[in-house]
Amino acid sequence: MNINIKITGLDISTAVSEYVNKRLEKISKLLNDDSAIQCDIELARTSEHHHKGDVFRAEIHIVGSGKNVYASSEREDLYSAIDDTRDEILRVLKANKSKRISLIRKSGAKVKDMIKGLWSWKK
Repeated sequence: MNINIKITGLDISTAVSEYVNKRLEKISKLLNDDSAIQCDIELARTSEHHHKGDVFRAEIHIVGSGKNVYASSEREDLYSAIDDTRDEILRVLKANKSKRISLIRKSGAKVKDMIKGLWSWKK
């Protein structure tokens, strides 16, 4: 998985970069470490004239190998925004994986029923 990190309105530190890479390990493992998959991450500080504090935004967009998944989150802390976005991506990827597995099982059961039907008329 190719990872691109884009930072807007922030100074990136190695700690943030390592944190993002650590959090994406589970996503990479779920995608079977496919090198054809592109993962774009955008970390930003949104400035919409807030009275107090900063609001951070994290976006993850995964494209490739028939997948197109996007999630974003806005929080008062950059790390919690990254965690929320990662959790949403994992939820969507796991749902897609379980749908694919159940479809394979259903189609396998239909093939088995068709084969049973063929054998019954030969007897």
